[in-house]
Amino acid sequence: MANVGNQLPTQAVSKPAPGKHGNVLPLWGNEKTMNLNPMILTNVLSSPYFKVQLYELKTYHEVVDEIYFKVTHAEPWEKGSRKTAGQTGMCGGVRGVGTGGIVSTAFCLLYKLFTLKLTRKQLMGLITHTDSPYIRALGFMYIRYTQPPADLVEWYDGFLDDEEMPIVQQVIWILYLSTVGLRV
Repeated sequence: MANVGNQLPTQAVSKPAPGKHGNVLPLWGNEKTMNLNPMILTNVLSSPYFKVQLYELKTYHEVVDEIYFKVTHAEPWEKGSRKTAGQTGMCGGVRGVGTGGIVSTAFCLLYKLFTLKLTRKQLMGLITHTDSPYIRALGFMYIRYTQPPADLVEWYDGFLDDEEMPIVQQVIWILYLSTVGLRV
């Protein structure tokens, strides 16, 4: 982020090469961290699951299959792996803040998707997938972390009333409400 004088900080947006706007997605923010919380990213990168099992997966379809078979929730930490006892103030009991724990399979796979540099077609495949609500949820999370804030409502539009998959609907509403603070 650059901050000059009284100007507001700006985020880097990598734009596709001229003539390739159709299937190439822009990338908003940090091109290495995916804009993830530093504690989550550190835990993903040091996770044996990410370093060993996910390293073996080389294609989009292999990762989608892994999401289908392995993801059981969309939280950043595995259930029961965080110690929040004794934390006070603003960090006490807040998800994603504090001492961390075992990073979830979902967030490892989310970052793996990021390393594949998804195309628009692949991302649309995730958010319209009908086999698993978690495949769709990770697609919307990918959008939230990588796409320009001004584009988020356009991505979420049409999915906010998804009654087929309540988990996806919950994730979309949470992500949608979190974007209100990002819009300029």
